[in-house]
Amino acid sequence: MGHLPAGRQLGLFPGSQHEPTSQVTSPILHAEPAEPPSPDPADQQGATGKPELLNALADSARDCRACSLRAGCRSVVFGEGDPCARLVLVGEGPGQVEDELARPFVGPAGQLLDRILAAADFRRQDVFITNVVMCRPPGNRVPLPGEVAACRPWLDRKLAIIRPRIIVCLGALAIQTLIETGLPVGRARGRWFERDDSFVLATYHPAAILRDPGKRRPVWEDFCRVRSRYLESTAR
Repeated sequence: MGHLPAGRQLGLFPGSQHEPTSQVTSPILHAEPAEPPSPDPADQQGATGKPELLNALADSARDCRACSLRAGCRSVVFGEGDPCARLVLVGEGPGQVEDELARPFVGPAGQLLDRILAAADFRRQDVFITNVVMCRPPGNRVPLPGEVAACRPWLDRKLAIIRPRIIVCLGALAIQTLIETGLPVGRARGRWFERDDSFVLATYHPAAILRDPGKRRPVWEDFCRVRSRYLESTAR
């Protein structure tokens, strides 16, 4: 990665010009939720590799009916990106556009996330993007605790396969699922936590920036932290 572009150049701060988001072509791992396969992926990575394990997990996820969300959505949005990514981003759940396309973060919030990633010198296809729940809740409401619990094994298994160096929690639900139950975003954001062998950073969800442009600068500062930690990890 080279020079870090200024956040203003990609429309992250007020008064800037928004550049059009380029069409991203990244491998899509389709899914639809059943219990994840029992073998530990960490034990099998050397034999079959991360792409094969993730695709097998996605195939299994298509049969999941562990909660009622699957009955009311069109797609199961498993996640997409590089199976060997050092950076994983975890959001809340699919919205309407994501449900229609079976891809995470492709609606307005996803387009903003693309700009943030590009400004921080990340290519979308080099990271892995997923959500706490894989099925769209009715009316885009916040997933219920039982729905989060039903989907949690899939998220844990994805992270166990990818074994990222850095995880970014986008918004309250991801923070409270992966870091600490009940932890407010305002208290968590900008702080590093540890989860297994990963560094975890909490920040606002891109949708929060769309509602409150004042959150653009703290999110940009958080992604500068992510880039610095990422460069440190790749230098080792």
